[in-house]
Amino acid sequence: MPISKSNTQFHKAYNDIKQKILSGFFSADDRLREVDVAKLIGMGRTPVREALKRLEDERLLTHEPRRGLVVTKMDQQGVTELYAMREVLEGAAAEFAARHATEAEIDNMESILSEHDKPGADPVALNLAFHEAIYGAAHNQHLIRTLQSSTDTTYLLGRSTLDSANRAQKALIEHQEILAAIRKRDPEAASKAAKKHIRQAFLERLKMLRER
Repeated sequence: MPISKSNTQFHKAYNDIKQKILSGFFSADDRLREVDVAKLIGMGRTPVREALKRLEDERLLTHEPRRGLVVTKMDQQGVTELYAMREVLEGAAAEFAARHATEAEIDNMESILSEHDKPGADPVALNLAFHEAIYGAAHNQHLIRTLQSSTDTTYLLGRSTLDSANRAQKALIEHQEILAAIRKRDPEAASKAAKKHIRQAFLERLKMLRER
């Protein structure tokens, strides 16, 4: 059955607007009016309206009284709740990966970590690649969708915790601990290492919030 033109336009509008939100294109002061966004991305108002509604449902956009739709801002309570959920989800992903990952998937994780030794390596990009490799190796589509949602929400916080060279180095060690547990097929150890990793990221995030 062919994909309808309206459905294709919706997905294009959704992906375009979402990318702009996650990349920080829209500032905290920007009001996302349907007509303005449609003009910005060169699409009709109907698919843009549907896309904005989906992004609001996903909590990336918030409807504020007298302002309309704006990019969601997170207070410290929201950050705490986000990292608490990420700890649970990342622990589950590592546990499932220890049970279900193929040898090729484990080798891929190790290859990603080895990229850190190369000149000009981007720790933020490699961190994302490593976590996505674990998600894939968990072999659970429901978990992957939920993890992707929490990852998207984390982008709303702005600067990565790995922008700190000290934190980036510690995170690499934590990644190595997660990988070692997965390679040993030790679900409990893998979950514990992943949860520890997220807790340390949370502490770094709180430090960043205090400094800001």
